[in-house]
Amino acid sequence: MSTFGKGCHLHLIDGSAYIFRAFHALPPLTRKSDGLPIGAVAGFCNMIQRYVEDNHGPDAPTHVAVIFDKGSHTFRNDLYDQYKANREAMPEELRPQIPLTRVATEAFNIACKELEGYEADDIIATLACQAREAGGRVTIISSDKDLMQLVGGGVEMLDAMKNRRIDREGVMEKFGVPPERVVDVQALAGDSVDNVPGAPGIGIKTAALLINEFGDLENLLDRAEEIKQPKRRQTLIDMREQIELSKKLVQLDCDTPLDFSLDDLEVRDPDPEVLMPFLAEMEFRTLSRRIAEKLGVEAPVIADVPAPADTAVETPEMPSFDAAVHECVRDADSLRSWIAQIEERGWVAVDTETTGLNEMTADLVGISLCVEPGHACYIPLIHKAGATGDLFGSDDLAEGQMAVQDALDLLKPVLEDPAILKIGQNMKYDAKIFARYGIDVAPIDDTMLMSYALHGGLHGHGMDTLSERYLAHTPIPIKPLLGTGKSAITFDRVPIDDAVPYAAEDADVTLRLWQTFKPLLHRSRVTTVYETLERPLVPVLAQMERNGIKVDRDTLSRMSNAFAQKMAGLEAEIHELAGESFNVGSPKQLGEILFDKMGLEGGKRGKTGAYATGVDVLEDLATEHDLPARVLDWRQVSKLKSTYTDALQTHINPDTGRVHTSYSIAGASTGRLASTDPNLQNIPVRTEEGRRIREAFVAEPGNLLVSLDYSQIELRILAHIADIPALKQAFAEGLDIHAMTASEMFDVPMDKMTPDVRRKAKAINFGVIYGISGFGLARNLRIPRAEAQGFIDRYFERFPGIRAYMDDTKGFAREHGYVETLFGRRIHTPEISAKGPRAGFAQRAAINAPIQGTAADVIRRAMVRMPPVIEDLNAKMLLQVHDELLFEVAEDTVDEVIARAREVMEGAAHPAVRLDVKLTVDAGQGANWAEAH
Repeated sequence: MSTFGKGCHLHLIDGSAYIFRAFHALPPLTRKSDGLPIGAVAGFCNMIQRYVEDNHGPDAPTHVAVIFDKGSHTFRNDLYDQYKANREAMPEELRPQIPLTRVATEAFNIACKELEGYEADDIIATLACQAREAGGRVTIISSDKDLMQLVGGGVEMLDAMKNRRIDREGVMEKFGVPPERVVDVQALAGDSVDNVPGAPGIGIKTAALLINEFGDLENLLDRAEEIKQPKRRQTLIDMREQIELSKKLVQLDCDTPLDFSLDDLEVRDPDPEVLMPFLAEMEFRTLSRRIAEKLGVEAPVIADVPAPADTAVETPEMPSFDAAVHECVRDADSLRSWIAQIEERGWVAVDTETTGLNEMTADLVGISLCVEPGHACYIPLIHKAGATGDLFGSDDLAEGQMAVQDALDLLKPVLEDPAILKIGQNMKYDAKIFARYGIDVAPIDDTMLMSYALHGGLHGHGMDTLSERYLAHTPIPIKPLLGTGKSAITFDRVPIDDAVPYAAEDADVTLRLWQTFKPLLHRSRVTTVYETLERPLVPVLAQMERNGIKVDRDTLSRMSNAFAQKMAGLEAEIHELAGESFNVGSPKQLGEILFDKMGLEGGKRGKTGAYATGVDVLEDLATEHDLPARVLDWRQVSKLKSTYTDALQTHINPDTGRVHTSYSIAGASTGRLASTDPNLQNIPVRTEEGRRIREAFVAEPGNLLVSLDYSQIELRILAHIADIPALKQAFAEGLDIHAMTASEMFDVPMDKMTPDVRRKAKAINFGVIYGISGFGLARNLRIPRAEAQGFIDRYFERFPGIRAYMDDTKGFAREHGYVETLFGRRIHTPEISAKGPRAGFAQRAAINAPIQGTAADVIRRAMVRMPPVIEDLNAKMLLQVHDELLFEVAEDTVDEVIARAREVMEGAAHPAVRLDVKLTVDAGQGANWAEAH
């Protein structure tokens, strides 16, 4: 008799999702002894171990199973031979790892189930239905939309990647119908990933509207004659058999013949005698130690076999963090002892603790050093006396600290010694702090940038993330030390005894990450990327950020007033169009005006009951009515006022009178820099108001601002990469590329080109680079979607090489898990094989990444080469904004700076890459940024 019933909780893990997530989440990894690929197995085991660790307590499962697909042929292929026919072949390096994930599951003593002729989803459906009928609860650990038809009645889903639970409301939000009607919507909409045909021209939203109106699919098909739209009506009538077949394909089988019962899935503790030998066989040193510690057993001894050439390696052996020695250095003699160790080693990991995150204003509180894993120190400098974490504690310095200048005088020769490597995590921050104290830190290595070169696109590159992922260690958190909200304190008020383990550990972790990543750079063939594009950019950006740019507060104030008046005028126009006054800044009131009062189509209520009125909604409506168009204008002016003309005034440094932005080197996976605090890269330049903001950025007396901007660099790179003869020729002849495109597409002679036709061609030129859809282009041009799609189709007909490039790039991404720039930067694409909307986004990103990434690499190369070229001309590089560099230059050297800087920028790709299309740079100068650009 079954014991599964009320009070039982079944977890069903989608094994295939775990495998593919693991495969794309980690860099290539092979077993040292024989070169067997094991990256996916390693990631899979880490995910299973994390699952085991996270599922304890009152809500822990009583039963669990990992469900896999047995093979590619199922009963659905018998129904429709094209089912999943367009799926990409499995990567060769993944194929031998699939059986090992089954062995791994069993090694963890978790039930592992699969069945020939049925998909994993069918097994999950059957088990979920059986458990529900028995009165138990079910959690399906997956984000697969096909499983959402099972939700309800004690069955929910958990998207483990986002840690988000999906219940009936979540299904409604996704599909617009309850779970029991999901299959009806899927039958109509089809599925391009699984090659389910569905009804042509009917998407998820339309399908949901139809099902909600007619109740279910069968009733809809029986009453198709009642549908008013002729094309939709005819589609449902003509495609009835195809739609009914599609429903059979998407409907999960809850009666799959299983040869086991729910009782067989009872949770069992791992057996160390089975698990540890498996981990040893796989040569998972770090995971073996961590699990052995959890189980209270001795970790297996894994022989240190030399790795085959050009393969990734696991984390080198290091002492455990529990055994680490973290010292407090309080006097000169102790510091000299550490300096002697540093000089002997030739390297040191360095980290600073400060009173804040703004390098231009924060005070240095202490310095951490580490020369070998497990041996680090912290040098406190200005901790307050009697600090107990009290915001209002004493301002007197605590005893047992060196004077700041004394410590820096001893460390300066080491930090500036060209024979000693300084290792940091986000070294730009520490270098700027030391620079304010007169120390030029060099040479440097940066673990954040090493990870970025190795793993761009896979995950974040913060220290905590990297430590947990590659060292299996969670660093001491900062929040318990500093607190949060109004009661938060600065680091100088943290007691020294509490500060030492936290701060010293940061340097310890950094050195361990360096020892882990350094050999991987070569084995992953990204050493050149790191050494030419990442590391040398750190001092360049640090100097640019310290330079800052002068901003005229009075100009900003006048603009704020002008924007306020512009907003008032737009509000009056909006109220007139609406026929009543309302708060334009209230999404709720705006939604009621648009959809309740004016009756515009497309209204969709959110969880709060209010209509959605985001930019995408308003841009769609703006093609039909002036009111949403004016609201978009009002929002743009409002954002300019709040984000720039008001906020920029608060960012002016009182000591320098300049704004000092901060650049994130490892923010975007493509290599583009991101500007923050404040963001100076997103100042709009397409509108007159946006361009005017640049008038507030000015040069000091006797100087001018000089702007050098690559001309259409991404289109030039596209012409090279996709080998488009027409585009190459146009660039070679110096033609107006947008006019040429318009002439090619619309058969309009160049001498009869209108601004409107050129504008459309320009939107398509740039849109195609970003994988724009007909829907997106329709929004941009505010034209019907069918017309926009026609433009895109015609574009591909005229320039077939672009389609070939897109197809080839997607294929490469699926095969390798990444795409590359012309300079070898790898942008990983872990979502490239995802299902649903994520797949489309991932494919567009993969297509764009080599183009945008190559452009980013070019300007990085130019920035690295620039300082020595202009240093004798009384010129400073101030800003990088996408394809533009901005300089402040003495008036009498402007022409020479432009000539030298242009030469550097136009030749930045050489000698690494020989482009078929010449790069050209436009230059401008003026008293302010608007004039210069």
